Amino acid sequence: MIRSATIRKVQLALGSAILALLLVGAVSYRAIAAEDESGRWVQHTYEVLNHLQVLLFATQSVESNAHGFALSGKETFRERFQADVANVKQEETTVHDLTVDNPVQQKRMPALETLSAQQIEAAEVTIGLPRSKDLQAAADALQVEREQQVTANLQDLVGQMRDEELRLLTLRKAEVKLRQHQSETVLIIGTLLGLLIAAVAGWSAQRALTERELAAESVRESEEGFRALANNIPQLAWMADEKGYIFWYNDRWFDYTGTTLEEMQGWGWEKVHDPDQVQRVVDKITKCFQSGEVWEDTFPLRGRDGNYRQFLSRAVPIRDPQGKVLRWFGTNTDISESKESGAKYRGLLEAAPDAMVVVNQEGDIVLLNVQAEKQFGYSRDELVGQKVKNIIPQGFAERLIADGTRTAAEALAQQIGTGIELNGRRRDGSEFPIEIMLSPLESAEGILVTAAIRDISVRKGAEKHLAQMEGQYRGLLEAAPDAMVVVDQAGDIVLLNVQAEKQFGYLRDELVGQKVKNIIPQGFAERLIADGTRTAAEALAQQIGTGIELSGRRRDGSEFPIEIMLSPLESAEGILVTAAIRDISVRKGAEKHLAQMEGRYRGLLEAAPDAMVVVNQAGNIVLLNVQAEIQFGYRRHELVGQKVKNIIPEGFAERLVADALRTTEDALLQQIGTGIELNGRHKNGAQFPIEIMLSPLESTEGILVTAAIRDISNRKKAEANLLQKVEELNRSNVELGQFAYIASHDLQEPLRMVASYTQLLARRYKGRLDADADDFISFAVDGASRMQRLIQDLLAFSRVGTKGQELLDTSSEEAFQQALINLRGAMGDSGAVVTHDALPAVKADETQLVQLFQNLVGNGIKYQNPGIPRVHVSAVKNGGEKWIFSVKDNGLGIDPQYFERIFGMFQRLHKREEFAGTGIGLAICKKIVERHGGNISVASEPGQGATFSFTLSGIGRES
Repeated sequence: MIRSATIRKVQLALGSAILALLLVGAVSYRAIAAEDESGRWVQHTYEVLNHLQVLLFATQSVESNAHGFALSGKETFRERFQADVANVKQEETTVHDLTVDNPVQQKRMPALETLSAQQIEAAEVTIGLPRSKDLQAAADALQVEREQQVTANLQDLVGQMRDEELRLLTLRKAEVKLRQHQSETVLIIGTLLGLLIAAVAGWSAQRALTERELAAESVRESEEGFRALANNIPQLAWMADEKGYIFWYNDRWFDYTGTTLEEMQGWGWEKVHDPDQVQRVVDKITKCFQSGEVWEDTFPLRGRDGNYRQFLSRAVPIRDPQGKVLRWFGTNTDISESKESGAKYRGLLEAAPDAMVVVNQEGDIVLLNVQAEKQFGYSRDELVGQKVKNIIPQGFAERLIADGTRTAAEALAQQIGTGIELNGRRRDGSEFPIEIMLSPLESAEGILVTAAIRDISVRKGAEKHLAQMEGQYRGLLEAAPDAMVVVDQAGDIVLLNVQAEKQFGYLRDELVGQKVKNIIPQGFAERLIADGTRTAAEALAQQIGTGIELSGRRRDGSEFPIEIMLSPLESAEGILVTAAIRDISVRKGAEKHLAQMEGRYRGLLEAAPDAMVVVNQAGNIVLLNVQAEIQFGYRRHELVGQKVKNIIPEGFAERLVADALRTTEDALLQQIGTGIELNGRHKNGAQFPIEIMLSPLESTEGILVTAAIRDISNRKKAEANLLQKVEELNRSNVELGQFAYIASHDLQEPLRMVASYTQLLARRYKGRLDADADDFISFAVDGASRMQRLIQDLLAFSRVGTKGQELLDTSSEEAFQQALINLRGAMGDSGAVVTHDALPAVKADETQLVQLFQNLVGNGIKYQNPGIPRVHVSAVKNGGEKWIFSVKDNGLGIDPQYFERIFGMFQRLHKREEFAGTGIGLAICKKIVERHGGNISVASEPGQGATFSFTLSGIGRES
C-alpha cells in the first residue's frame, strides 16, 4: 500500500513537471517567434536606408548627366539620363512601399516625389538647351540657383527620412534585445520549476519509504533506474558495495577511460590513476570506506587518448534506516578548463565594471577586458603578451611570481579582496593610483592570476581633501558613486548620501538615527560594534576593500545582494564606521547565468543575425544556425558532417585546420573580428561575396572554430557603384575644364572683332549722332571690354590646372620681385608701400607663384580707403616641411561672413562702379595654392585691413 501511494505521488509529480515544461515550451516558442519578428523589422529598416541612399545617388546622377549632355551634346549622357530617371521612379515606388507602415514617412513621400519631379524637370530643361541655344547659353543655364535649391531641399528631405529610419532602427534593436531577455527568463523559470517539482517528488518518495523491511527491496527495485539516470549525468559515476568493492560504472566512465568492466571492477580503477598519486588516493578512500565518512579528493585520471585530466571526485554512503552502509555511490567531475568555462569566463571578464587583467607566472599579460583598454589607453593587441610591469611598474609582479624568496604556493595565497594600492602607468607615461584585488586561477597552462584593477584617483583626491578640512567630509560622501552609510558604535545610522537613499528607497530623515539592521539585517552590525567579545580596536581592524557580501533590504521589503567595504573613522563622538555599499545584483545575475546549461550556447547561436557555422579540425561542419540554412540554401541535415569547402570553397579551411605547415596553436591565433573577405557557394552553385569573422573554441572534442558569416553582396555592389560614380565625376570635371579653356580661347577672336569695331564707332561717330547714340556706343564698348576681361580671367583660371608647369625648386623672393615689377603702374598711381621679410625657396611653378603674389598684393593696393596703401609679405615655417606665407594690408577689410564666398568664381563684394575687376582673382589664387598641395585662408575685420595666408612646401633651405 505504501509503495503504491509512493508511485502515485511520483507519477503525479512527474506529470506536473511535464505539464510545466510543456507550458514553458509553448511560452518560449511564442517569445522566440516575437523575437524573430523583431529581427525582421530591423532588416526592414536597413532596406529602407539602403533604398533612400540609392534614390539620392540616382537624383544626383540625373543632374550630372543632364549637365554633361548640355555641355557636350553627347548621346551617351542622354541615355544615362533616361536610365537614371527610370531608376528614380523605381526607387520612389520601393521607398513608398517599404514605408507604408510608417505614417511619418508617408507624409514626407509627396514632398519627396515633388522634389524628384522638379529635379527631373530642371534636368530636362537643361538637356533641351543645346538644340535651341549656343554653348554659352548652356553653360550659363548650369548656374541656375533654382536647380541648386531643389537639390539642397531633396538632400535635406532624404536626410530627415534617414534620421527617422535610424530612430526606428534603435527602437527595434532594443526590442530584439528585450525579446531575447524574455526568452531567457522563461527558460530559467521553467528549468527551476521542473527541478523544484522533481525535488518535491523525491522528498515525498523518501518520506513514504520509512519502514525498515522495505529499504532493501526499494534499493533493488530502483537500482536499474538509478543506473539509467547515472548514465545520463555528465560526470563519471560508479557504485561499490559496503566494503568499497566497485561493481558498476556508468557509460561515461568507459567512454572516457576506454576500459571495460572486467578491467575496472574491484580495485581495477587504480590502472587509470596517476602512478605518483594512486597510493595517496587509495589510503584516503580506504579510510573513508572503513569509517563511513563522505570521501572527497582531487586527482588526475588518464583518458583513452593517454592524456590526464583533473577530476573532483566524491563518494557518499547509501544507508538503511538504521544507518548501516549498504552501498557507496561516487562521481568524478572534470574540472579541467573547457571551452564553455573559457567562453563564459571571458564573458564575465568583459562585463566587469573594473579593469580586469589576467597574468601568467612569468608576469606576461594573457587576457584583459575593454575597461583595461580604456583605463591604460592601450588597445588589446598592444598589451597581450607584454610584461605587466609596463602598466603596473612596481608591486604587482612581485606578488604573483615565484622566485628565490616566494614559492608558487605563496603567490597563490594572494586572494581577491586584499585591496593592494599601487600605481598604474598609462600609455602616455602618466601615472595614477590604483587598487588591485587578486585571485589565483588554476588552468591547463599553470597558475594564472586575475587582477581586478580600480582607478582610485578620485578616492585618493577625496582622502587628501578630507585631510584638509573635516567639514568637507559630507561633500565627499555625497560625491561617492556607491551608497555610503556612516554608523556609530551603537549600530545607529548617523550619516548617509543620496546614493544610499536611492539604493534602499528611504528618505534621509527616515534613516538617520535608525538601526543599521533595518537596511542590512545580518552580518554588518556584528562586524562593527564592540561588545563583550569584540573590542573597539577589533572593530577598527575592519579595513575598506574587504568586499563582504551580504543582503540589503529595501523599504518595500525586497532583499538584494550587496558588497560592503568598511572603513573605521575616529571622531569627537568616538569610533564611526563608513560603509561603501554596492548593489551587486547584476554581478550575481552574471554568475548565475554562467552556471546554466551548455544548451544555452545553441540558443545564442540561433539568435545570431549572421550565419553561424562551427567547424572541427578536420574541416567538417558540426553545427550551424538557421541563418546559415537561409544564406546557403541547404537544410541543416544536408550540411552537418560535410566539408566546409562545400559552402566556402577557398580560404576558410586553410585558416582553421592544422596541417604540415600549421599547428593547432597557429590556427587558434585566428581571432574573431578579422573580417576576412571570401566567396561563398550557394546550393544552386552560385557564388556570392562574404565576410567571415573567426573565433577558436576549445571543447572536449578538440579545437572548434565558430565562423560568423555575413553576405556582403549589397556592400560590394554599393562599392562598385560608388567607384563608377567617382570615375564619371572625374571624367566630367576633365571635360568641363577642357570646355572652359576651349570656350574662353575660341571666343576671344570674335570678341576682339566686336570690341575693335565698337571702339572704331566710338572714335568716328562720337558727337555726330544724338546723345542716345553716344550712350549706346559707350555701353557697347564697355560691355565688350568687360566681356574680354571675363574671358581672359576664365582662360587664366583654366590654365592653372591644364597649362601648369612642373613644381621645381623656386625662389619665392625672385617670384615676389617679378610680381612687384608687374604692379609698378598700380603702385605708382596709388603711392603704395610694399615691404617684405626674407622669403624662402619652395617647390612651385614659378609663373603661377608670380601670379599668386601679383593677385594678392594687387588686391591689397586696390581695395583701399583714401590714404597710402601699405602691404607687407612674410613667411614662417609651421614646424614641418611647409611654409606659411602672409600678405597683410591696411585696406577696407572683409566681413567674416564673406570669408568663404570671396574664393568663389566671379564673386564680388563691391559694385563695378567702385572697383574694377571680374571677381575671379581670388578663385585663381585658391586654385594655384591647391595645385601646390596647400591651402589659403583670410583673417579680417571691416575697416581693419586683411591678412591672406597660404602654405607651400619648402625644400629645406632659405633663398
